Amino acid sequence: MQRALFGRSASLAQQAAAALDGPLASRSAAALRRLERSMSSVNIPPPECMLRPLEVPLRYLFGPGPSNVPPRVLAAASRPIIGHLHPEMYEIMNDIKKGIQYAFQTDNNMTIAMSASGHAAMECAVFNVVEPGESVLITVNGIWGERVAEIAERIGANVHRLVKAPGGYYTNKEIEQAIEKHKPVLFFLAHGESSAGLCHPVDGIGDICRKHNCLFLVDTVASLGAAPIFMDKQKIDILYTGSQKALNAPPGTAPISFNEIACNKMFNRKTKPVSYLFDMRHLSNYWGCDGKPMREYHHTGPVSGFFALRESLAILAEKGLEESWRKHKEVSAYFYKGIEDLGLKLFIPDKDLRLPSVTTISIPEGYEWREMLTYIMKNHQMEMTGGLGPSIGMVMRIGLMGYNCEKTNADKALHALADALKNCKKTKA
Repeated sequence: MQRALFGRSASLAQQAAAALDGPLASRSAAALRRLERSMSSVNIPPPECMLRPLEVPLRYLFGPGPSNVPPRVLAAASRPIIGHLHPEMYEIMNDIKKGIQYAFQTDNNMTIAMSASGHAAMECAVFNVVEPGESVLITVNGIWGERVAEIAERIGANVHRLVKAPGGYYTNKEIEQAIEKHKPVLFFLAHGESSAGLCHPVDGIGDICRKHNCLFLVDTVASLGAAPIFMDKQKIDILYTGSQKALNAPPGTAPISFNEIACNKMFNRKTKPVSYLFDMRHLSNYWGCDGKPMREYHHTGPVSGFFALRESLAILAEKGLEESWRKHKEVSAYFYKGIEDLGLKLFIPDKDLRLPSVTTISIPEGYEWREMLTYIMKNHQMEMTGGLGPSIGMVMRIGLMGYNCEKTNADKALHALADALKNCKKTKA
């Protein structure tokens, strides 16, 4: 039996060798793969797709994120891997902490980056400061309030929603009245509501929350680096963002900071947080924020992702926050004029409430927005997107943030929109 098997294998090998020297040389690789499979002990062969090289198209990422990443950040991410518990890695993490403190404008010691996207920071905030049965108040004027509300409900919180149409604005009086009524331990507001293109004012809300012994949680995933935010000055208790928008790092890390008031609530819980991975008792040690001399293993952080985040924060520090804010305001104003010159309508009527990083335009009458976006992608290799959550079917979203925040890119986006308006058929009366 063994001789028969060896004989069969030798015969197949001779056939493969003949193919290499004969007219079927172009098929030699496939013949060798078939030979290897015939002699293999595994039942499932290697997938054909994994035997081809990776191909990634070059595109203009002019949607709400991720945005195109600067070559300098890509180069940082390609540095050789080091151990996630090496002293050099701790030094890089310390640099990241300082960079986040600058970007957030805070002196908070409890400042870290989550090893995941902005949703992880959102869950980390809620998981750590809210316990089952506690009251929370959440503004819902787009998708991010909806997400926070669902997260809070999943852990058994008593969730109260302050609902407005996408892009709706809340007065401080409305907020205080709702806080007085529901007496929440946590109040949530999206500073940059990217699903609607709204940049919500923050001034005065922190004072209201302090007055009523309520933590103030703010989402700046779409706004950090593009619009002013001052965590300490505006009395924000918990602030988080994402790496992939105006910060211009790849997706996968999420800065978050807790002040002393939030820490007092967080570290004096009656119950453990529902997530081990997002438990700040462990994460504070991993990031060297708990005052202990040794950092213990908690999880393996995204080493390359931290390299990229550090570099993106370094670029922001070199440029300066004020210059970054000024540039986003200037380019967005230029883009707004171009949008209106095309006869399109900006979704947020008040220019002072528009999110500089993500512009929303009302879907032009008579056009199918999916067809327009498909046309732009196909003919211009450019990503723009429709609405998200409650804004679906209401808006188209164009992001010019961070590395992409240039008037030349605004011109490219305007040209693509004009081309789509000219060549896409009107499908509505």
